[in-house]
Amino acid sequence: MRRLTSVGSGTPRRSEGPENPSRSGERSPWAGPGPGEGSDRHRGASRLWHVTLSVSGAEVPLKEVRRALEQLAHDHPFLLTSRYANDHAEIRYWEEARDLHDAAAVALRLWGEHRESAGLPPWEIVGLEVIGRETYHQRVAEGYGPPPAVPVGVHPF
Repeated sequence: MRRLTSVGSGTPRRSEGPENPSRSGERSPWAGPGPGEGSDRHRGASRLWHVTLSVSGAEVPLKEVRRALEQLAHDHPFLLTSRYANDHAEIRYWEEARDLHDAAAVALRLWGEHRESAGLPPWEIVGLEVIGRETYHQRVAEGYGPPPAVPVGVHPF
């Protein structure tokens, strides 16, 4: 039986693979087959994940929410788009990670880790969707799921 491991704090591991193993040397139980156990796609190489993070809480003036989200976009250069109201926001971006577990862990830390530096409202995470690149493009092609993030930037709902 595999032992569950957690993702360490700090900078996200963006190029973890056979040449760059995790600090603990253990593979995530969600990583899929290891070297020699499957296709190259599942050998621990980084993949792109589309992340949608939803947050909500007490009302905050719209100008403060916009300024905070713009600062977050500056601090987190992979941010594609943010939509906001005075009591909730949705952030969409691409994350490079070895597996869904790592991408979700980074996403769940994003709001809290940038709360002080970006001046984000003290809202809680109320939703998280992490999907692979192929799934994202398949949904868009079929007319389902999140439409392409255009225009890029910070916008009111």
